Amino acid sequence: MIPIVKPFIPPVEELIPALQETLYSGYIAEGEKVYEFENQFSNFIRNPLSLSLNSGTAALHLSLLLAGVGVGDEVISTVLTAEPTNVAIKLVGAKVVWADVQANTGLVDPKSVREKISPRTKAIMLVHYAGMVCNMDEFIAISKEFNIPIIEDAAHALGAKYNGLPIGSHSDYTIFSLQAIKHMTTVDGGFLCVKSEENYKKGKLLRWFGLDKTKPRLENDITIPGYKYHMNNVNATIGIVQMNHINNILGKYIENGLYFDQNLKNITGVSLLEYNPNTSPSYWLYTMKVQNREGFIKKLAENGITASELHLRNDRHSLFKESRTELPVFDQFYKEMVHLPCGWWLSNEDKEKMIEIIKRGW
Repeated sequence: MIPIVKPFIPPVEELIPALQETLYSGYIAEGEKVYEFENQFSNFIRNPLSLSLNSGTAALHLSLLLAGVGVGDEVISTVLTAEPTNVAIKLVGAKVVWADVQANTGLVDPKSVREKISPRTKAIMLVHYAGMVCNMDEFIAISKEFNIPIIEDAAHALGAKYNGLPIGSHSDYTIFSLQAIKHMTTVDGGFLCVKSEENYKKGKLLRWFGLDKTKPRLENDITIPGYKYHMNNVNATIGIVQMNHINNILGKYIENGLYFDQNLKNITGVSLLEYNPNTSPSYWLYTMKVQNREGFIKKLAENGITASELHLRNDRHSLFKESRTELPVFDQFYKEMVHLPCGWWLSNEDKEKMIEIIKRGW
């Protein structure tokens, strides 16, 4: 069965010696390996203010805290995402306000966001779902007009670009996930990328109980409470080795996505998505719309290919009952949305087989 997601793990002869060196070095907590990994990742996304963390969820939580979101505030978000995006909003005591999506992308719609802004809106959460990038032209304009910060959830979008520059180098807050099945994994981990030195320094405190790691512990004075959100040297070592492969792995996702863009055109029952202006996706999944989704998924499964809608729409969870609203565009989009495998593990033969089976109909 061709899986819809699969972790890339570097070759054993490369990864295991690096891990052995770290594991038996006498220092496995946050240390030099973490800072080396942070430096490499920062260079990759062209943002020197990048904080490694132990999960993308931790990054979401800290981004909301740094943005000043708290009890009684509102954050505009989308139902089309993995649950942590919106659970993190509830963690800080804020209300999730659902915006509708663009019919041609499935991504949050700037027009809908404008309609949902209120005096209580404290942040706009943009999810670059499945590696596709939101309409940043419009959202940057909205952010400036209303003085509301953008938080980019780029858990699916490592390697995606806006205006030719990597996602992670544009907004006040961008988060990445290094969880097991993402473009790049450190088994678990994440990054929070910010644009101000003030937020960078405060984020460092918040990830380690409020303690300043640049000072001896006995000389510290905690002024703000923090969390145990730091990355350790073991996960960072995996990340350092992964960075040797990141361009090649991302390149395969993108190559495969472009192949499907070209070869799935004009097939009866298939509607391809569009990409927002000045954006380049990184195709964590290949997303499209199909008629008779259940039949489509069954047909591919019978031929050894996994296809799925993958995520439950977040407004189905009782946690968000106060946020329920009408989302007519999303309702229709979600009935037809489906994901195909698009990652590094696909061979040319796999891709050709997928196209051939889809062309036969279902």
